[in-house]
Amino acid sequence: MKIWLGLLSCLGVLAAAPVQADIYAYTDANGVIHLTNVPQKQKPYRMVMRTPKATATVLPRPAASPMAQKELQPIVDRAAERFGVSAALINAVIRAESGFNSGAVSPKGAMGLMQLMPTTASRFGVGNAFSPKENIEGGTAYLAHLIKRFGGDLKLAIAAYNAGPQAVVQAGYTVPPYRETQNYVPRVLAYYQQFASGQGTVVGSGATSTPARGPQIIQLSSP
Repeated sequence: MKIWLGLLSCLGVLAAAPVQADIYAYTDANGVIHLTNVPQKQKPYRMVMRTPKATATVLPRPAASPMAQKELQPIVDRAAERFGVSAALINAVIRAESGFNSGAVSPKGAMGLMQLMPTTASRFGVGNAFSPKENIEGGTAYLAHLIKRFGGDLKLAIAAYNAGPQAVVQAGYTVPPYRETQNYVPRVLAYYQQFASGQGTVVGSGATSTPARGPQIIQLSSP
């Protein structure tokens, strides 16, 4: 079986490669989720996500695009109002995850602006992860879910966005001891503070963002 993760790992060396992201999945008796991009009509597989072909760029360390950031702000603001999440936080996650590149694909298979994994995208109703509107709405819905789950603790919600909520729980409701997550949380918090202040929010770009709208969640957990 050709696993989706393996397919995207092969694409990791390519830029601007066409990607067809129809995903089929099933959960076996041990609770393991099996994913494939190869069409599966027979049971137990079922399609969990259908997206059209899109140009995908693998971005291990995304560079911010001020022009794309500006164009995406109306979508960000609407999602912030709809889900009660600060626009500054949404922008911070997009900046860290994709650099405002809607075609970004990670080597692990995360897609689009907020780097949604196929199962997360399906869970939050995202049919096309490369659609800026769908991706931002799905990612923001997930953020809102995590913020609520961890009692408004922004640091833990951000850690869970990167490592998964179960990893945060298993770490005793602290940031999991993974190097990627340990680096990710302060980076997103730094971007968040910059977007919230509205002063030169895209690092190294010289661009200035509009002040964040919606509720400003600034609660942090203890170190």
